[in-house]
Amino acid sequence: MLTKMKLELYQIDAFTDQVFGGNPACVVPLPHWISDDILFKITKENAVAETAFFVKKENKIQLRWFTPEIEMDLCGHATLATAHCLKTILNFSEETIVFETKSGEITVTCNNEIYHLNFPSRVPVASELPDEIKNALSIPPKKIYKSRDYVLIYDSETDIRNLKIDRQILDQINLGTGGVVVTARGNDYDFVSRYFTPQASILEDPVTGSAHCSLIPYWAEELKKVKLSAIQLSDRIGYLNCEYKKDKVQISGKARTYSIGNIWTS
Repeated sequence: MLTKMKLELYQIDAFTDQVFGGNPACVVPLPHWISDDILFKITKENAVAETAFFVKKENKIQLRWFTPEIEMDLCGHATLATAHCLKTILNFSEETIVFETKSGEITVTCNNEIYHLNFPSRVPVASELPDEIKNALSIPPKKIYKSRDYVLIYDSETDIRNLKIDRQILDQINLGTGGVVVTARGNDYDFVSRYFTPQASILEDPVTGSAHCSLIPYWAEELKKVKLSAIQLSDRIGYLNCEYKKDKVQISGKARTYSIGNIWTS
C-alpha cells in the first residue's frame, strides 16, 4: 500500500525564457526521503523527461533526479528547475544554493534571472562507435568521442538539424545513464547539439545540461575559447551560456514556471 501523502508539485521549463520552450522538469519538495518505489511512480505519472526530488537539510539541499525508467547520476535542466523553484517560489534566501547529489556537491547562483550551474567537467576521449548507434544514424559522424555519453562530431549545423534516428535500431543498446549527443559548430552560436537516449520513454531530450559537461571542454579546446554560446536544436529549443573552468564547467540559462499544484500518493 502506498504511503498517504500530499506533496507540492512544480513544473518548470528550463533553459528558456518562455513557457512551452526549453526542457520541462517537475520539481517535488519532500519533508524527508520516501521509498524509491513511490518516487518512480510519481515520476512515471508526471510523464516528463526528469523529475527532481529534494529534501532541505539546514543550508544544503539533497537532490535526486529520476526519469520514468532510472535514477540519473546528473541532470542539468532539472537542477536549474529546482533552483528556479527555490528562488522564485519557495523564497530560499541563501545567495548560493548548494546541492548534495550523486555527482558530488553542485552549486547554483542566480543573477538577473540567469541561473549559473557549476557542474563537473567530463572530458570526452576518442572512441569507437557501437554498431547499434552507427546503424541508427542517417548521417555518419566525422569524429567519435565518449565520456558518460557518446559525443559525435559533425561537419555542420545543417547535419545536426537533418539527422534522423532509427529508434528500433538504437533501442537495441542500453547505455545506462548515458546517451548519444550529436554536435557541430553553429551558424549563430558557437556550437549546436541534439541528444538521444536509447530505451527511454522520450527518445530526444529537448535540452540536456549534463551533456554539456562533455560538450564544453571539447568545444573550448576546438574553438580556443573558454566562454561559449550554445543551442540545443530540439523542437522546443534550448539556450545555454557556457564557460570552461578545467575541472568544472559553468552552464547558465533561464527558466519559467509552467504550473503549480499538488499530488496525493494515496
